[in-house]
Amino acid sequence: RKVLILSQDSFYKVLTAEQKAKALKGQYNFDHPDAFDNDLMHTTLKNIVEGKTVEVPTYDFVTHSRLAETTVVYPADVVLFEGILVFYNQDIRDMFHLRLFVDTDSDVRLSRRVLRDMKRGRDLEQILTQYTTFVKPAFEEFCLPTKKYADVIIPRGVDNMVAINLIVQHIQDILNGDICKWQRGAMNGH
Repeated sequence: RKVLILSQDSFYKVLTAEQKAKALKGQYNFDHPDAFDNDLMHTTLKNIVEGKTVEVPTYDFVTHSRLAETTVVYPADVVLFEGILVFYNQDIRDMFHLRLFVDTDSDVRLSRRVLRDMKRGRDLEQILTQYTTFVKPAFEEFCLPTKKYADVIIPRGVDNMVAINLIVQHIQDILNGDICKWQRGAMNGH
């Protein structure tokens, strides 16, 4: 039995030279749904669901480039697919048996982003400008409205150990065969 964790971030589109120049200045919106290669994302997830081995792209966040090397992913019993816009595209959203929305305070989201982007070599002014110009508006326009598609909303994010333990138990039940595939489908109207 196997659990696979995939990130939507692996599916950023290959940028044109002009887009890459904007990205290096913090002027490209990576939080917009159009920043992702949704066709590749859908095909990859569909192949995983069908039990096929796939190659997942590797994205370099420092250079804003999709690298030549990929990660080979083998079929799994449970696939955890995480990302801020995984519910935005209906074809992708409809593939999930359980949809979780991790609701985190905006100050926490901002502080995490600052720390992460500083590790990627960006300066604070660029990070804050990008946050107010792109990140926060995109969250409000594209991410937050998808909360309505969630089966479970987890307030306080990783600090909510009760919710995390419930999700872990659910995954263990699936891995132990206590919840079979047809039951999961029936629970979600499939």
